[in-house]
Amino acid sequence: MDLWSKKVWGIITQVTLILFTSHGATRGEVCHSPLVSNLLPSSFRSSSQLSGSHGPGFAKLNRREGAGGWSPLSSDRYQWLEVDLGGRTQITAVSTQGRYGSSDWLTAYMLMFSDTGHNWKQHRQEDSIGAFPGNSNADSVVQHKLQHPVIARYVQLIPLDWNTNGRIGLRLETYGCPYNSDLVSLDGRSSLLYRLNPRPKQMTKESISLIFKTLKNSGILLHAEGQREHSLTLELEKGKLLLLLRKGRSSSPDSQHLVSLGSLLDDQHWHHVAVEHHSTHLNLTVDKSTLWVQIPPTFTHWDHSQMSVGAEQGLGSRRSIGPNRNFHGCLENLFYNGVNLVDLAKEKDQRVTVKGNVTFSCAEPVFVAMTFTSPQSFLWLPGVTELSSTGTTVGLQFRTWNKAGLLLTFNLPQQGGVVWLYLSSARLHLQILKSGRAPLELSAGSALNDGQWHSVELISRQGHLTVSVDTGEGATAHASPPFLVTTGSQLFFGGCPVQGSSQDCMNPFKAFQGCMRLLTVDNQPVDLIMVQQRLMGNYSNLQIDMCGIIDRCSPSHCEHGGSCSQSWSTFHCNCSSTGYSGATCHSSIFEQSCEAYKHKGNTSGYYYIDVDGSGHIGPQLIYCDMTEDKTWMVIQHNNTDLTTVRPSPGKNQHSAHFEYTSEEKQLAAFIGQSEHCEQELTYHCRKSRLLNTPAGGWGGPGAGQVQTYWGGAPPGSQQCSCGLQENCVDPKHYCNCDADHTEWANDSGLLTHKETLPVRSLVLGDVQRPGSESAYRVGPLRCRGDKNVWNAAFFDKETSYLHFPTFHGELSADISFLFKTTSSSGVFVENLGIKDFIRIELSSSTEVLFSFDVGNGPLEVRVKAGSSLNDNRWHRIRAERNVKEALLRLDELPAATQEAPADGHIHLQLNSQLFIGGTASRQKGFRGCIRSLQLNGVTLDLEERAKITPGVQAGCPGHCSSYGSLCQNQGRCVERPNSFSCDCGPSAYTGAFCEREVSASFKSGTAVSYTIKEPVSNELNRSSSSSALPSSISSDMTLRAENVSLGFRTSQSPALLLYVGSYHREYLAVVLNKHDMLEVRYRLDSSKEAEILRSKVRNLANGQLHAVTISRLADAVSVQIDKNNKEDFNLTSDVEFNAIRLLVLGRVHDSGELDPELSRLASLGFTGCLSAVLFNSISPLKAALLHPVPSPVIVTGPLVQSICGSTSANPYAVETTHHLSGQSGSVGTGQPLVNATRSDSALIGGVIAVVIFVTVSALAIMARVLYRRKRTCQSQEVKTVKPEDSPELAFSSQTSSQNGPSENQKEYFI
Repeated sequence: MDLWSKKVWGIITQVTLILFTSHGATRGEVCHSPLVSNLLPSSFRSSSQLSGSHGPGFAKLNRREGAGGWSPLSSDRYQWLEVDLGGRTQITAVSTQGRYGSSDWLTAYMLMFSDTGHNWKQHRQEDSIGAFPGNSNADSVVQHKLQHPVIARYVQLIPLDWNTNGRIGLRLETYGCPYNSDLVSLDGRSSLLYRLNPRPKQMTKESISLIFKTLKNSGILLHAEGQREHSLTLELEKGKLLLLLRKGRSSSPDSQHLVSLGSLLDDQHWHHVAVEHHSTHLNLTVDKSTLWVQIPPTFTHWDHSQMSVGAEQGLGSRRSIGPNRNFHGCLENLFYNGVNLVDLAKEKDQRVTVKGNVTFSCAEPVFVAMTFTSPQSFLWLPGVTELSSTGTTVGLQFRTWNKAGLLLTFNLPQQGGVVWLYLSSARLHLQILKSGRAPLELSAGSALNDGQWHSVELISRQGHLTVSVDTGEGATAHASPPFLVTTGSQLFFGGCPVQGSSQDCMNPFKAFQGCMRLLTVDNQPVDLIMVQQRLMGNYSNLQIDMCGIIDRCSPSHCEHGGSCSQSWSTFHCNCSSTGYSGATCHSSIFEQSCEAYKHKGNTSGYYYIDVDGSGHIGPQLIYCDMTEDKTWMVIQHNNTDLTTVRPSPGKNQHSAHFEYTSEEKQLAAFIGQSEHCEQELTYHCRKSRLLNTPAGGWGGPGAGQVQTYWGGAPPGSQQCSCGLQENCVDPKHYCNCDADHTEWANDSGLLTHKETLPVRSLVLGDVQRPGSESAYRVGPLRCRGDKNVWNAAFFDKETSYLHFPTFHGELSADISFLFKTTSSSGVFVENLGIKDFIRIELSSSTEVLFSFDVGNGPLEVRVKAGSSLNDNRWHRIRAERNVKEALLRLDELPAATQEAPADGHIHLQLNSQLFIGGTASRQKGFRGCIRSLQLNGVTLDLEERAKITPGVQAGCPGHCSSYGSLCQNQGRCVERPNSFSCDCGPSAYTGAFCEREVSASFKSGTAVSYTIKEPVSNELNRSSSSSALPSSISSDMTLRAENVSLGFRTSQSPALLLYVGSYHREYLAVVLNKHDMLEVRYRLDSSKEAEILRSKVRNLANGQLHAVTISRLADAVSVQIDKNNKEDFNLTSDVEFNAIRLLVLGRVHDSGELDPELSRLASLGFTGCLSAVLFNSISPLKAALLHPVPSPVIVTGPLVQSICGSTSANPYAVETTHHLSGQSGSVGTGQPLVNATRSDSALIGGVIAVVIFVTVSALAIMARVLYRRKRTCQSQEVKTVKPEDSPELAFSSQTSSQNGPSENQKEYFI
């Protein structure tokens, strides 16, 4: 079920609950009748009154009796007005008015409700707004309709603010209607047992609904079971509701299904529960939260025949699990499939069995709690007036979310000491400091900040101290020598008064924030109502007769699986291991495509791709193949090998199914956002038909029909690639394999129709005939071109804009885009509501402003750049607003944040159109480009909307100005309509950003000879004439300057690294001498000896990678090795390098023109690795390895592509590998090579391996013989052994035996 359907079911469930709970109202009646106007004065109570004429009985709306309303004796936040409605009533609205003819009115107030006149519950709008706006004068009426009706008997209003020129003054009215319900009270030992009627066949769903209240945090609400031992249990555990579905009595995970919802349900307030069972799912609702639960197939059928309420017991066995897990509290309006079960029990229906003391009213004990709301909260109580000779005891219960806080402190009378009882690290600690004695410390309990009620008792008797938590876990210590601990004259709970007060109280710890109740001193209970009435003790920032604890993690605002923790005033989301970040784990830390990673300068490798950003689809590990001109997403499945078909006995066809590394919704999103997708499909056959069979074909996503066309052909054509190209082996058939020849053939090609991708299954229908043999391969899914990242629009006027439907980001909103402009200001994005709005703008040439209002007043977040933003370069903006904070990030600058109010409005309510590049208000529009605009992970199609909008152009060229710096090593940025690429032609590097050097491993017999046929371009060169040149050689071949760079790694010395020769017996040689030092030998005058320029850098044959740069301009030569200082030399002979013809790496075979010593070195060859070799603009390794045909390069001996040095780690890539794409086979007579792990027999694989080895060896020997007979070859064929065509994520421990060369290696033989 999608998210929308879940929301709809949640709404339906909540409406059903309201209908159940309000069934006492007459059908069709509007529940909005005045409830206060006809009450007697005795129904009103207040904290105090200014005079008899200002009493609470005069606080009726629009009345003028007495002083025209209620006013308390003093105006402070400890005043309250209470109304008894006479019975439980459904309340829908509240109106307030100031005191008649005065300057006394409220500007803000809190609204409280109760069933008993105690244990008040604060009413909150939006679950976080605790304050209601009041009046602006004494006469006007301000009415607030409650978002959800409240069922209560007592209403209490607490003033928060009032007219500064007057005092508190109030008249009020509440609106609603009578409420009737069927109640039952269970005492923890009693229960009800029902025999249930079978569900009528016409019912399409089953439902259970009830309302309960309790003081116990654990207990079974109901348990239903049937003849097949399928059972359902609703149970409270630590204040949370558990729904347990079970099959049988086993506790194994497969036999039960458990879900949890709600929190703090033991607060002695009414809570609504509903369960709706549908065929494959159920909806569990607790109060305002609904959870959609997918049911395993084992639990889809319910046949409940009996239900026990308040306990888990069977009808026949009369068993019970004991009172410790029985429910203790009240239930009302318990319905099962529309039947009122409480009413059946009241009527003593024969289907109901009553056990224990069951009453049909709600009798509940009164526990007066108090809430410490802030760090300034405290309670002071007087202690004993006479010292006790036996000691003292203090007890209390508390609940909190905070790990630390002071519970109690008092001084030791006449002993010069102090006692602190406090929480630290969620443990209870007792610390006693007394002069002349070492500090005494005790600790007990753990995880006491779980929001549950915990009891604490401190006992001092005859020198023995005991501190206990929850009576079952205590710690005891003995003072030595013994001494008494007595409470003295005053005790402080929760904290201390502000500094400067007369009380002697010191708190070195944090103040307590939470709830306390059941305070006892020397075994005498403390009457907190007397404290509230100021008849005993004193307090500040305390709410008495209520526990205002809020579970900010239920429901959790942490998204994408982030775990929620909380303190008293806020919550925290732990986003580790989720792939998301931010205050609510809303924003993905990963990019949405391989194209986006490339856009940030990343190269090929494995990356986590989050295709919808902050949406509900999670990240997936994907291989990104980034070439110079294209960026591919490669999505693997469980079998990309060439696989031999093994017929199954009794079956006429062979089926294969493919499981992908990505889920279905991820695959659909990957394909949808890509411009092009393809998947290779190959079938090798011998007497095995492909499509010309009753069942041949393949299946795509979902449960669609079998496709009867093959790779390389269009959908519906029932052809293969050869049929489309009209070159099949048999013209009568449209596939090579359908010719049914006894010779091996194949059909291969690419599937490119996105709607039918990826391939999910394969059906081969001709595999059982005698002599039939076949193998198939389904390649990985490959997609390129991100339609989102380059989607752009150009706004050429400040008055132009694009508009889209209203943006819906009520609780979480993220907006990201790139922009470039030459203007100094303008609005990028704006959406308005009645009062709310959201806007992102360029407020100045160096500042971006993110502003919004959700009802708490405008909030702004600014980021200031260190340089101008109107530089016509791309800049990235990411803005996020959630219930906890607002965040704005510009490029890679630190993010700016603003915290949201802890108790404020949280819903962003917008209703106008969304404006892009302009504004509905009178602010300045934007002039420039906006690209890749995404709202909550959804990309807006700016280009399509721009095509039909005047003043806005689709697309936005000019990317190299921003991304040209990504092209490294002299790579040149090339503009593309919707992208850019790096041309690596003039460099010795390759890759998407020319970042990867072209390197190769050499053996002693390896030689790479580059014949220089074209003039070597160098702006420093000057041509000179030569009468001795062959007619085919141009005078432009003469150089007066050259630049040489290379990297090498070897343990060989001496060795020749590079040789450049000419037609005039002149040469340049780079040599590693026998002393492991580098020599540059120039012979620019054939009549003279070579000049040797020797570097002072030593130990270069140490097996490490070294970089060499050589530059010559006329007679000035400079040499630099690694990061050593540059060494300068001067030539004394000629300065012109005439008629160069050849560049050689490795062994020089034609060494007749060399000096004897150099000739000897040349004949030894080079063993090691050469990297990034560049002679002016010539890269011989690049020509040999990447462009072998046609090429002026001749390779002799083995040449293995490798990485000489290490590459830098990529922060986003899990693994960086580089692979080349394979080529599909053509029609031939050879049997296909299949992966040994997928083939029919290991013996076949072994035979094939031997044949390959013998064949390759013979070719190598033959090549050596041919080379010796003819040393000069104009063109030679290169055989390449390539790795797998793409990377593969392992699905099992099974390892392929057909692994070519290792990563990043290719081997050449001649």
